[in-house]
Amino acid sequence: MDVTTLNTGEVVRVAGFARGDRAARERLLTMGLTPGTEFEVARIAPLGDPVEIRLRGFSLSLRRAEVALLNIERIS
Repeated sequence: MDVTTLNTGEVVRVAGFARGDRAARERLLTMGLTPGTEFEVARIAPLGDPVEIRLRGFSLSLRRAEVALLNIERIS
């Protein structure tokens, strides 16, 4: 699933990571975005960058390019 198809309020699960920047992938892992983690899309900026998500009891703002590294599956 592509990040451009996400809407505010959707709940998705991290299925894995796309190939690419290893340092960025490790940064996402340290922020709690491990495979199997569910998060809600809280807000998307008017121009699509950044994207605010809620997971594990906190909010996190990510660049669109960082969210694009996630392989995600829609839950609701």
